[in-house]
Amino acid sequence: MPFAKINGIDLYYEMHGGGPALVLAHGGGGSHLSWWQQVPPLAKTYTVITFDHRSFGQSPDVPNGPGANAFVQDLTALLDHLGVRKAAVAGQSMGGWTVCGFAAAHPERVSALILCDTTGGVDTPGAMKAQANIRERSQGNLTQILANAYSKHFPARAPTLCFLYQQISTLNTHVAPTLVPTLFSLKHSVKPIIEHQIPTLLLVGEEDVLTPPQAMENIAAQIPHARFVKVPHAGHSVYFERAEEFNRIIEDFLHEARNE
Repeated sequence: MPFAKINGIDLYYEMHGGGPALVLAHGGGGSHLSWWQQVPPLAKTYTVITFDHRSFGQSPDVPNGPGANAFVQDLTALLDHLGVRKAAVAGQSMGGWTVCGFAAAHPERVSALILCDTTGGVDTPGAMKAQANIRERSQGNLTQILANAYSKHFPARAPTLCFLYQQISTLNTHVAPTLVPTLFSLKHSVKPIIEHQIPTLLLVGEEDVLTPPQAMENIAAQIPHARFVKVPHAGHSVYFERAEEFNRIIEDFLHEARNE
C-alpha cells in the first residue's frame, strides 16, 4: 500500500489513471474510499490522486498532533513527494478547507479549484451563519453532523448507498474531538484565487442543511470568475448521492478549464 512519509506521519494515498493531475480531498465522514464512484470515470482522463487526511482512514496523526491545522501542509508535501507541480484540486466539506487553503497558499500550482458543499474557510456572513448552524445542530460533535450529511430522502431512495456511506465513516477511528472547532478556526483568503484567475467551481446540493446553497452563493459572489452550480435532490454529499450528475458537472468544468 502506498504511503508518503511526510510531516512526521505516513500519509496514505492512491493514484489512478493518467493525464493531468486531479486531487480529490474527502470530507469529515469519509476517506479515500469515499470517491469510489468518481475514480473510475475520472481516471480515464486524469491522474486521480486520493488520500486519507491525517487522523482519517489509514493516515494516523502523531500523538497530540496538529490535526486539521496541518491539512494544507500535508497536501503540499504529498504533491511534492509525487513530483506533481500543478493539479486541479477538488474538496468536499472538510476537504474544501484543504484545497482552498492550498490554492490560497500556492495559487501557481492549481489549474482548477472545485469546492463541493463547503465554505472552505472563506469568511463571509453566509459562511459564518452556516458554521453557527452546524454548531447549533451538533455542538461540534462529528457524529451528529454526519447525521445530516445527505438529503432526508436519500435513505429511502438508495438504502444500500446510504448504508455504504455510513459504513465508510465508521473506519475513521482516530478523529480528534477538536476537529470541528479547529476546522472552523482556519480562514483562507480568496484574493490569490482571484489574482491568479484560477478556474473555480462551487457546487452544492439543493437540500444541503449543513452548507446551505445561499452560503456558497455568497462565496461565489466574492470570486468574480467563479461558477456556482446547485444540484437538485441532493444534500451535503452530492458526490455520493448523485454521482453521475456530479461527475458530469466536474468533467465538463475541467474540460472547459483546460481549454481556456
